[in-house]
Formats: sequence, C-alpha cells, structure tokens
Amino acid sequence: MKGCDLVNTFLPDELIMEIFRHVEAKSDRDACSLVCRKWRRLERACRRTIRIGASGTADQLVDLVVVRFTGLRNVFIDERLPVTTVQPQRSPPSKRKRHTLPKSNHSTEEIYVENELERFCLSDAGLALLAKSCKGLEKLSFIWCSSITSLGLTTVAENCKFLKSVDLQGCYVGDKGLIALGQNCKQLEDLNLRFCEGLTDTGLVGFAQSCGSSLKSLGIAACAWISDVSLQAVASHCKFLENLSLDSELMRNTGVISVAQGCRSLKALKLQCVNISDESLQAVGSYCYSLEQLALYSFQRFTDRSLYAIGNGCKKLRDLTLSDCYLLSDQSLEAIARGCTKLTNLEINGCHNIGTSGLEYIGRLCPGLVELSLLYCPRMDNSALREVGRGCSLLKALHLVDCSSINDDGISAIAQGCRSLRKLHIRRCYEVGDKGIISVGDNCKLLTDLSLRFCDRVGDEALVAIAQGCSLEHLNVSGCHLITDTGLTAIARGCPDLVNLDISVLQSIGDMALAELGHGCPLLKDIVLSHCRQITDVGLAHLVTGCSRLETCHMVYCPLVTGAGVATVVSSCANIKKVLVEKWKVSQRTLRRAYSVLSFLCVEL
Repeated sequence: MKGCDLVNTFLPDELIMEIFRHVEAKSDRDACSLVCRKWRRLERACRRTIRIGASGTADQLVDLVVVRFTGLRNVFIDERLPVTTVQPQRSPPSKRKRHTLPKSNHSTEEIYVENELERFCLSDAGLALLAKSCKGLEKLSFIWCSSITSLGLTTVAENCKFLKSVDLQGCYVGDKGLIALGQNCKQLEDLNLRFCEGLTDTGLVGFAQSCGSSLKSLGIAACAWISDVSLQAVASHCKFLENLSLDSELMRNTGVISVAQGCRSLKALKLQCVNISDESLQAVGSYCYSLEQLALYSFQRFTDRSLYAIGNGCKKLRDLTLSDCYLLSDQSLEAIARGCTKLTNLEINGCHNIGTSGLEYIGRLCPGLVELSLLYCPRMDNSALREVGRGCSLLKALHLVDCSSINDDGISAIAQGCRSLRKLHIRRCYEVGDKGIISVGDNCKLLTDLSLRFCDRVGDEALVAIAQGCSLEHLNVSGCHLITDTGLTAIARGCPDLVNLDISVLQSIGDMALAELGHGCPLLKDIVLSHCRQITDVGLAHLVTGCSRLETCHMVYCPLVTGAGVATVVSSCANIKKVLVEKWKVSQRTLRRAYSVLSFLCVEL
C-alpha cells in the first residue's frame, strides 16, 4: 500500500539489527543509517567496532562516540601524529586564549602549539568516560596515547570486565594500572606492552599472578625495567600462553628457558634479545613441540646448535624468520629442512653466512613452501632458486632484495616451476633483466603483484610479456630507467584491474603513457609519478579523466607539472585523499579548496 512502511512495520528491531551486522562495507552501513531515523538509531546500536585517529579534541570526540554508538565492543585509538601536522583552528585574537609564562624562553606561539597538541591526546578523563559508557568492551587499543596513566587504566579494568584484548603500545601506564587490569579482567587473552616505559617487574608479575590462566598472547618491547623476573612469573602462571614477542636488552637465558619449560603450548615466538644464546633455543626445541612460528632478530650469540634443536624438536614449525643472525650457516637451514618439512614461510635477512646449499635443502625437503623472502643474501645464487622451482610448486610469493648473484636463469627457474606465483618483488637485483621477467609473464598467469624496483636491466619487453600473460593489480617499476611509454602502454591495455602503480624515477615516461592509463585502468587508486621529468599537465588531465577512483598521487620533482596540473588532479578526483607535491606549485585557490589532501616535502629547497 502506498505510504505504508512494511519493513519497519513487520520486522522487529532485532532482525533489522541482525541484517545490519551482515553488511560489511562501512559505506553501505552509513548509507543504511540515512534511510530513516529508526534505521539510524538501530545501525548505531549494532555497530561493534570504531577506529579513532588523532583529530579534534580527543576527550570530546570520545564523548560524542559513546553517546552515538552504544553497543561498541572494539575500540581502536591511534595518536601517532607528527607535530608538524597539527593545524589548530585560529580564532580571532580577542577570543583566543593565550598562555604566557614569566621569565621563560618559550615564545607565546610555542606554548600555544603545546597546548593545542595536548588537546589531541586522550586523557584519563576521556578514558573513564569510554569505560563507564561501554562496559561490554572486548578489545581496546591505545597506540601512543601518552597521556593515559594507571588511573585511567584502573577505571577501564573496573568497568570493562569482559576485555579480551588490550594494546597499550607507547602508553606511560604504571604497575598499579596493569595489576588492576589483571585483578578485574579475568578473560583477558591478548596484552601488548611495547614501549611501556613506566612498567617494572612488579606490575607484570602482579598481572601474571592474577590473570595468567587466560593469557594467550604477550608482547614486550623496550620496557627498560622488565627483566627475567617477569618472564619467570609468566612461565609459572601463564600455562596456556601461545604467542610471545620479546624485544629487550635486559633479558637473558633464564627467562626464556623458564617460558619454554612452563608454557608448552607456545605456538609463536619472536625474539630480539641480544643477550640470549644457544641455551635458550635449545630449551625451546626441547619443550615447545607445538611451535609453529619462530622469528629471530639481530642475534649474535647463538650458532647452528640452536637451529639443530629447533629442527629436532619443533616438527610443526611453519614460519621461520632469520634476520641479522651472523653466526648461522647452511647447516642451520639443512637442520630445519630435515626436521620441519611442513615449513610454508621462510625469510632470510642479512644472514651472510647462509648460502646456496642451505636453501637447496629447503627446496628439496619442504614442498609446502608458500612464501620465500631473501634479503641481502649475496651468497645465494641461481642453483638455490632452481631447487625451489623444482620442489616448491605451491610457492605464491617471492621477495628478493640485493641478491647480487641471482640473475635471469634463477627467475626463469622459479617461473617455470612455480606457476601458482601471485606476488613477485625484486629490488636492486642488478643481474635480473627482461629474460627472467618474460618467463614470468609466460608461465605465471595468476600473478597480480609485481615489483621490480631499481632493476635497471628490465625494459619494455618484460612489461609487454607481463601485460600479455598476467592481470596485474599492483605494479612498481620505480627506477627501471629502460622502461618507456611503450612498456607502460602495454600494461595499460593488458591490465585493466590495476589499482596501485609506481613509475617514479622513470626518465622516459611521458604524457602518452598517462593517457593510456587513463583510458585502460579505470580502477587505479594510487599512483607515484615523482621524478618523472617528461610528464606535463596535459598527461595529468588525461589520467584523471579516466581514473575517477584515484585516491593518492605523488608527483614531486616533476619539473613540467605546474600549479594548473595540481589543480586538475585535486578538482577532478572526487575520492582524492593525498596529493604530494612541492608547496610552491600550489596556488592559493587550490590551497583553500583542498588543504586537507595536500602534502608537501618536509625539506624546503
């Protein structure tokens, strides 16, 4: 019947809210809330997650949020805000409050800026308002909320007893707040204490004693007063711990050995502790049979004996990262390959004593390998990639950085053997040229993400082959100076699904390529054109005509682009969020119209 609202009349509120919960896209949820007042009220009531950046007055913003969204379960607040981005609203001089201090060297303007910065920080008062209004919270994240103290955290603990995850990265909370969290939140499973400089062993020990039975994930980094004493308490009380991340110069073998012996359900272990040696990892290999992920960073005090222990004991290991572990050799990888045949992810970064033979064992004995990263591995050569190509047909992602001994033959071996490859990132591998990339285009039809940064032997022929064989979504050819309009035209015509493109530092790219991109890549969202010296305002006009979804555009050091070109990009792209350009190129009119999306170089030349 005309004028009868059947949906709102016959469907109960609970069912409408359940329908809203199944609408995933935020834009669609927002559209639903605009249909009528009832839908707006119901949509707000069923919204469970909100993310808040450092914008506006923090406490006032929280006040608005808790009034509007009454059913929140997950709140993420991130205050990582550079000082230079603070642009306080300037009121007339007669109304603006100024603060002056007698006998101070600080100018009035400096004090004003400090006060404006404080307004961006969530305080204990704002945190208390959030806690008292949203008692059903399950996840809380306060990234670099430096004004939060133990008082605010205690209020959260006393009001939000169903918390399961708390991230306090960069917060200066103390022991009392952490102990209160443990005493009140008995369901807490995930706790991140990275860069919490106000904590000591007293706080973490007290927390573990109160709440250890539920804790599954713990992260500690740069906490100068937390030592092995805390880890021993974790080992005693957190028997079901599954994920542990440690970054500390204070911790030694005692703490890690205690955790290995006490937390035998451990599945993921990340260590960046310079004072830990073989003894610790031997304990992990002896007790942590469920370990699936191991990441070792900047270790200089342990040897192949550690990886022997892991290979012998941790048969379920799937993900291994070795970064700057100078004493490890090919024997370590052989031990892993023989003992951990279920390995799916391997990253070797800056381990200069690991060479070809170690990776050959991985290729022969780990057929389930899905992702391989080799960074700064000068001793790795083509024969290692040949073995991976022969034995690891499921490989989907390959990352190569500064591997000077790998050339086209190695890349061709991967392409011919790993036809499921979806991501290929190569940077500064100067022996890789057209031949290897052509083989990728001929064999890897599922490839969607290709990065060839500063591979200066790659030219147009490679891009033509890629365009003919692969439907790319992400392409980065920054610094490949042999690429011209011809290669990029092929990409524009062959890859209509392209979303991200970086062609910076390409001296032979001109307006023709941009025109082809505008015509052939309507889904393009992000483009980097910096240091392209031949593109002009004309090319930009063609680009934005077809790429209406463009969100970011970087075009610094493009001498033929003028203020008119900048204005064209800003005015033609309704979704534009960021334009990086030299400040002197922006007219006052463009600055007024699009200040929020314009970004300038930090260094004025």
